[in-house]
Formats: sequence, C-alpha cells, structure tokens
Amino acid sequence: MTERTELLDAALDSLPEGIALIGTKGQVVFWNQAAETITGFAGMDLLGRPAPAALKPLLGAGQQLSEQDLGVESQSGRGILIHLEHKLGHEVAAMVRTLVLRDEMGGRIGLAAVFHPAESLDALPHGECSEGSSVEQDQAEFEDRLQSVYEDFRQGGESFGVLWISVDQAAELRKTHGASACEAMLKKMERALTHGLRPSEEMGRWGDDEFIVLSHERTPEMLAAHAQVLAGLARTAEFRWWGDRATLTVSIGAAQVDQEDSLVSLLERAKAAMFSSFHEGGNHVTSAPGRQECSPS
Repeated sequence: MTERTELLDAALDSLPEGIALIGTKGQVVFWNQAAETITGFAGMDLLGRPAPAALKPLLGAGQQLSEQDLGVESQSGRGILIHLEHKLGHEVAAMVRTLVLRDEMGGRIGLAAVFHPAESLDALPHGECSEGSSVEQDQAEFEDRLQSVYEDFRQGGESFGVLWISVDQAAELRKTHGASACEAMLKKMERALTHGLRPSEEMGRWGDDEFIVLSHERTPEMLAAHAQVLAGLARTAEFRWWGDRATLTVSIGAAQVDQEDSLVSLLERAKAAMFSSFHEGGNHVTSAPGRQECSPS
C-alpha cells in the first residue's frame, strides 16, 4: 500500500497543473509541486492545516470553505477564472476546475481542485461572440474535444483537420432582421451542414456566425474536397423569414494538422484561410498552406 501511495504521489507531482485535495474540514490533504510553483506555498507548510485565506478562491470562488462549498459540482469545459494571492503578495490569475470527492456510500469526503495560471494558457482563436452569448459554452466544450484529438495525434494517433466555416449572410441578416432571425438561420444552416458530415466527424459553434468541423480526412486534398461538399450543401439551406427569402452561402477555411502544428497554429491557419475565402466574395473554400510552407526559408 505504501508503494502504491508513493507512486500516486509521484504521478501527481509530475503533472504541470496544480493539484489540491482538501478534506471536509478545509484541511489540505495533498498539494503537488506545480501547486507550490504557482502559489509559492510549500506543501510542508499546508498539509494537515486549513487552507490560508490567500487560497480560498481556489476552493470556493472567493467564499469561505464550508460544507455548502463542497457541494459544488465539477465545472465543465476549461473551468472558471479565479484570482489567488501568491505567498509573496502579488495576484495570480488561474483557471480552476473542482470535483467533489465521495466515498463508496456517496458521502462527501473532500474536494479536488485542478488549476493552472491563466497567463500560461495558449488561448485558442475563436470567432466573435456577442456579450452574454450562449455560444461561449459551446466553444468551451468543443475546445476540450479538439484538445483531446490533438493530444492523441501528438502521441501517434490518426491525422485530422479542421474546417472553419463562416456564414456569409449572417452579419447582414442580423442587422436587417435582428438576432432572432439570424439565430434561426444559423440553426437551419447547422442542420444542412450536419447532413454532410461523416460518422466520425463533429461540428460545433465557434462564434456568433461560425462553426468548426473536426474531420478525420487523411490528407489536405481530401479535406478540401470534403469542404467543397459542405459548401454545396450550405447553398441548399434557403432561409425564409416573414416572407423574405435569403440564399445562403459559406466561406470555409480548411487546415490539415502537421507535425509542426500546435493546436493554436492549426486553428490560426484555418481562420486565415476562412478570411481568404470571405475576401474572395464568399461561397468559397480555401486550403491553408502547411506550417512548413508558411515558415520563412
């Protein structure tokens, strides 16, 4: 049992994210090396003691740790932004996800928190979202899926590509007919595009007027050909609103992952290709050059 515990501690210490385990009375049960680095608080000074006030945002989003705090369910997506006070006194912005820990009978036995500095995030590019838009939650959930597929690729998994799709008429429709009409149109467009997806493909909202398709086409040429199919389907999604009729088209940027890519650079290439399609007048597909082609010689 001792060897198993030591292995578990070593595994958690090797992670780049801070890991904190908190007991039901607020005492720190585990504090890994990354947590020490991020906050400046050493595990030997915390273990078995209540978390200091500087770290309370980590446990209860700025509230004192209590039984009620421990009832908070785990956050989905990227977590929530909090502000911790470093041991040296300066502020540390961090993204944190929490999970209630339970015993075999379902009783609460503590809280786990996983966190990392917000400034260290290599933020993924998104489409624009209006204030209060529900699309932001869709983005967060799809980010997790993209990250998972990318990590699998880096470990020798299958290749993949992304299609960044913008609806050409969305901005004008929102201006002339309002947000409700535009959202109804986007739902219609989403249904039309879904009919063209392969069983292994996934699509999510990536902005007020934009979608991302995660595709497992094996080459840039196959990805571009598939994008052309989706562009054709988009043109079948005629939209009517109170007697007015709009023919819909999309601008698509296609980018196939390569070994030089980070997930950020892959999405940046797809976004740039989408803008190229848009500036061509819309109703167009542009394939992004590979990272090596983009690099200066």
